[in-house]
Order: sequence, then structure tokens, then C-alpha cells
Amino acid sequence: MDFWQRYRAIDARDTRFDGQFFTAVRTTGIYCRPSCPARTPKAENVTFYETSAAAHDAGYRACKRCLPEAVPGTPAWNLRSDIAGRAMRLINDGVINRDGVEGLASRLGYSSRQLNRILSHELGAGPLSLARASRAQTARTLLVSTTMKLADVAFAAGFSSVRQFNETVAEVFDMTPTALRSTARHHPSAPASTSLTLALPYREPFDPGVFSFLAVRAIPGIEAGTATSYARTLRLPHGDARFSVEYTGAEYSGTGIGTREGGTVKYDGGPHGRPLVLTIGAVDLRDLPALLSRVRRLFDLDADPVSIDGALSADPRLSASVAAAPGIRLPGALDPQELLIRAMVGQQITVAAARTALTQLAAAGSPSAAPGDGLSRLFPSPAQIAGAGAELLRGPRRRIESLLAVATALAENTLDLGYGDDLPSLSAKLLPQRGVGPWTVGYVAMRVIGAPDIFLANDAAVRNGIRALPGGASPITGASPITGTPGSGGAPSSDFPLSDFREVSPWRSYATMHLWRAAAAAPRTAVSRTPAARRARPKATV
Repeated sequence: MDFWQRYRAIDARDTRFDGQFFTAVRTTGIYCRPSCPARTPKAENVTFYETSAAAHDAGYRACKRCLPEAVPGTPAWNLRSDIAGRAMRLINDGVINRDGVEGLASRLGYSSRQLNRILSHELGAGPLSLARASRAQTARTLLVSTTMKLADVAFAAGFSSVRQFNETVAEVFDMTPTALRSTARHHPSAPASTSLTLALPYREPFDPGVFSFLAVRAIPGIEAGTATSYARTLRLPHGDARFSVEYTGAEYSGTGIGTREGGTVKYDGGPHGRPLVLTIGAVDLRDLPALLSRVRRLFDLDADPVSIDGALSADPRLSASVAAAPGIRLPGALDPQELLIRAMVGQQITVAAARTALTQLAAAGSPSAAPGDGLSRLFPSPAQIAGAGAELLRGPRRRIESLLAVATALAENTLDLGYGDDLPSLSAKLLPQRGVGPWTVGYVAMRVIGAPDIFLANDAAVRNGIRALPGGASPITGASPITGTPGSGGAPSSDFPLSDFREVSPWRSYATMHLWRAAAAAPRTAVSRTPAARRARPKATV
């Protein structure tokens, strides 16, 4: 967007652009979100910044009226495959807090000086400033939504000292931490409660189908899900964690902050709509920023659904599906290594069969140090899978050997993948691995790095979804990514409607989600069980 496009957005107070850029006003010395209700400043007094960190570095403080730090994250962080986007994903995951700027730079293959120059040019601030802004945002959320001690807030947000925390909050918000906390009209949590409860901001609309997607894949003892909730245990850098996310039925408005009192969540603001409530049952406070970032990625909460739906609905094949499910989300991954293992286990079998195999494999995992709510185990680490997987896995020997080889490579760090990858780097790392093909790379890219333009042409449910679209051929049986119904796909026929949906690029990953939904809703037909048909059948979605 150029200057005048952004200026028209702030003049219209358009909430769709909140978090995508920040408006700084020279005459007041503050920066705001685009929808700030204050009077529109004169154009000659306005400077737009890509990040809040850039506004901080330029000497501006956050607006106390519109709370620019309380908005969803910039969609570009999850979509951009350049160095800036990859760096922001790692910064939000807490890499600088754990490994410093040198650790971040080495993961991206640059020197710290080169990385600082690139980020300063692209985003208006260096890696330390970007990490500081992320800490400030986490600190503000904890201050106004919990009764945590100030020292605990400081270290949970990633600050190395209480003094650094106090100085940053005062500089960014022009208030002391105590004063910032006093601005929240929240209800204190019950003294006996040890959990943290937060309302997660997002851009509307929001389709809750992502909960069903996760629920049918939930491994008992590790995960639990329904059509409106999801909970699991998780291994984080400093310890085990347990959390749940609930899509509540009540509507609310304001700043997006909530607290739990007597078993009920009360809200003190947020964008109009139904809130997503995150309850953290157990976590090492040093891992809290990483957990918040990963949960947001899991539910794709930084997406811009208006832009995505606008592009998809322009395609007549998808317009009805978009109208029926506006705001569809791309499910992310809480652990990149775990996601790769799950993808390999689920190749060419149904969702139900993959879940059964993963449940058996979960026996290799260790008990969680943070059990509760029926969740007692952790998904096995690569080392545990490499050691015990041969006894627990069932199926073709070649497939088991391939999975064990990948688990060994992950355990020995000869194979490393994470949020800082892009599609080319994932392909370069994964395709040489035995048992990993383009489908697996594409699926991992969709879920781990949120690649928005992946089309899984060889996926059974994608093909069934194409057939189920208006004007398509009769659907073939396939594994449903939404409901988990049985079936592994039939042999592709000569009349199969070929399309790569390049018309909706760069949002083909979201088109894939609509095709999976269409496949789930389509009637199932019989499948040929001949050996030739079984060999020809496409992969199912895991």
C-alpha cells in the first residue's frame, strides 16, 4: 500500500488494517492502529511504519486510547517467505530470548550484521528492537489480563531483568507497569486458580472448522478436541506445557482481554465477535511467549480473511463454499518435528487409520510433567521414536524404515526444520529423505510455515473436493480431513477434472481447505479394490 491508500484507511477507521501497519503522528508523539477513533491527523503530520518496533525506535509511544499493541499480528509475518518474514516467525517464537541475535542469524544463514541491515531496511527496526516490541506486547497482555506478580510478568514476557521491563513499558506505553495494569477493568482471577486465561484477538470472520480438523486427528492422552475446543500437552524449550482453546458462544466487544472467575470467563473488550479463549494450565514462564505464538499459528489467527475470501469467492467453483464458511483457517503446527512424523505416518491411509497408528506410537512418549484434564502424556520425541518405533509401528517394512530414518536424523540434528524455513529450504531438506515426496513437503509447508499457496494435487480428498464442486464429476471415496470418515481414495480416471486452481493464487492453501470440506460433505461411492486401483490411488490427507 502507498501513503494515500493507508491514509484513506485511517480516515475510514478501517479495522481490517489493524496490525498491518502503524500510524505515527509527529504533533502528538504517539502511534496508533488504523482504526483509532481519534480525529484523523493531517497528512503532513503522519508517518506510517511497518512495525510497532519501528515506531518505538523513532521515538513514538503507543496510543492509550486504541491500544495498537492489542491487535492481531501482521499477516505478512506468516506469509512472507523472505528473510524478514522468516526472521519474524522465529522472533515471535522466542529464538532471540533463548539464543540471542547470533542464534537467530545462524538459523537464517546470515551474519548478525547482515541480518540487522536487512531487517532495518525491510521493517524499519533491527532484530533486538523487534524482539523488544514483542516482549512489550506480551507484557501488556499479561498486565491487563492477569494478576501475575510484576516480576513474573517481566520474565514471562522475555525481559532479562525487572529494571529492563519497567523501562521498556514506561517508554513504549508512557506508563509504569502498575499504572498500565490499573487501566484494565478486569475481574481478578480466583486466588486458588493457577491457570492463566486470555482472549486471543483475531480478524473476522472466523470459521471454527479448524477445531474439527484438529479434533479428528487428536491422539488420546495427548490431545482432546471438539467442534469448538482443543486441548493438549506440549514439550517446549524449558519444560512441559498444557493448554486449551475454546471458541465460546457469547459475543463481546472491547480490547480482547478476559479473566476466569469461578469457572466463568468475563471479558473486558475485544473486536466484535465470539472470543477465542486460551487457558494455560501449566507452563514455564520463560516459554510463555513461544506458547502464545504457536497457538496463534495453530489457529491461523493473524490471517486476513477478508482478502483471502475476496480472492477465493471470485472463482465460481469456490464461491458457494466461501459463502458457507467465511474466514476458513489454515491449521498450523505446534511442533515442526512432530508434524513431519505425523505426516509420514499418515501417507496413503485414512485419517482414522493414521490416528490409530499414532496412538500406538504415542506409547513411546514419556508422561507429561504437566498432566491434567485427561491429558497425561507427551508426543514422543524423535529420539524416542527412533528407539522404540520399530516395535510400535505397523505396516510395510519400507515405510517403517523410512520413518525411523527420518526420526534418527531429527534426533541427531542432521535434519533440522522449523518456522524459519521457506518452501525451497524445506524441499531441499526433506526430498532427499527416503519416503518423503512432494506431497509430504507441501503438507508440511502448509502446516509448519503457513505457506499460503500450496496445492496438493495428488491428495485424495482434494480430488474428491474438486469433483464435488458445482459442475464437477461424481466424487470418489477419500479420507475426509474434516470429519475423518473412512476411505482412502480411488484410482484416478481419465475424466478427472484437472485443475491446479492457479486462478486463486496466492491463496491455494485456503482453497485446499475448502476442497477438503467439500470432500467431507460429498456422498461416498464404492471404490475399486483391485491391485491396480490400490497402486494408483492418491494420498489421503492426515
